[in-house]
Amino acid sequence: MSTQTFHLPDVGEGLTEAEIVSWHVAPGDTVAVNDVLVEIETAKSLVELPSPFEGVVGDLLAGEGDTVDVGAAIITIEDAASPTPADIPVHGGSDVEGGGAVLVGYGTGGQVQSRRRKPAERPVASSVGVVAKPPIRKLARDLGVDLAGVQPSGVAGEVTREDVVKHASQASVFRNIETPEWGEVREEKIPVAPASRAAAPADAPSAAAVTGDNPREEAIPVRGVRKAVASGMVQSAYSAPHVTVWVDVDATRTMELVKRLKASPDFADVRVSPLLIMARAVIWAVRRTPHVNAAWVDTDNGAEIVLRHYVNLGIAAATPRGLLVPNIKDAQDLNLRGLAKALEKLTLTAREGRSTPADQSGGTITITNIGVFGMDAGTPIINPGEAGIVALGTIRQKPWVVDGEVRPRFVTTVAGSFDHRVVDGDGMSRFIADVASVLEEPALLLD
Repeated sequence: MSTQTFHLPDVGEGLTEAEIVSWHVAPGDTVAVNDVLVEIETAKSLVELPSPFEGVVGDLLAGEGDTVDVGAAIITIEDAASPTPADIPVHGGSDVEGGGAVLVGYGTGGQVQSRRRKPAERPVASSVGVVAKPPIRKLARDLGVDLAGVQPSGVAGEVTREDVVKHASQASVFRNIETPEWGEVREEKIPVAPASRAAAPADAPSAAAVTGDNPREEAIPVRGVRKAVASGMVQSAYSAPHVTVWVDVDATRTMELVKRLKASPDFADVRVSPLLIMARAVIWAVRRTPHVNAAWVDTDNGAEIVLRHYVNLGIAAATPRGLLVPNIKDAQDLNLRGLAKALEKLTLTAREGRSTPADQSGGTITITNIGVFGMDAGTPIINPGEAGIVALGTIRQKPWVVDGEVRPRFVTTVAGSFDHRVVDGDGMSRFIADVASVLEEPALLLD
């Protein structure tokens, strides 16, 4: 009996390690080529690894939660029909229900008949009768969703990914991820601790100290997305000299345009929010100040500034897995409806944890929508490899002077951080002023 060993492949550019999230097989299971073996988490995405071999699962050489280096052995498969190099990259980030990832050089799962149902296609019933696949259960855990309360819509009565996302949205589980309209006006009351609790003596022991139910400190391993974000932010903050500028903006006409677009039949099937106008404004302003869309590149002979004549527009998204910055490729070529569709797809994919490394690579400038958290402004850190990042604050009604009179207007703050090696003060100020001008008068987009 021959034994083949599957080594962790590089599923993205420059991947050095990944975490084992969940095994889809167990020792003794029979697998065919392209059956999903394991789900891993890289610094940017969740990826399902298909089997390059056919045979019987031998040993699982890494446990769930383990961080494994690229090239390390993770599973053995006995009686493999045709040995194949296991270091071939895979296409990651595909939906389980859409067929799963496929190894380069192999066909789809339909080309080889499995001797049993694929692990990824076997919904598992819980003790209360809920039927759901392992990735769907993980998504529910990440979003804090109790599967027992989710209405299933699967053909076999199983809970689907869409069911979980819909339930989470209705239950406001995404409150800390994004508001439904990505920058819409928020009217939210922040709960305040009762005066009796606020006035508790400083030396009074906490409930955790008295009951022992909860530890006073907890160590959280830094890995996956958090590790990548931390490394990138340190690199950016200490290599690129940041300068931040900001301006208050009367966004009343932007809000009026958003309202008209929502009522338009042409936008009936797509989400429209102030973020759409903001994205369009950034693309428009980039044409007038190209250096904000450039990059500082160190070379053997010193350094150079690379001007990009295209816009891969990044959108910073807070997700259950951490901060992700997928980007819309060649956003400058999209009309307003196309941009709206791209934004909707990008945010939904990020929320569901299906953004791939390719989705997050090659960005040229980023928007971070801190307004969804009720923040007015901030000093964002530039995404590595870029020269600028723009922050959109919350949009609130405030008193504003118009033609010498104080009137209620929808007001927001636009802030931008820039790499001062690439962008001078006049350039960054002109760029932010241009973005503000479009938010104040969206008709400028018609030029």
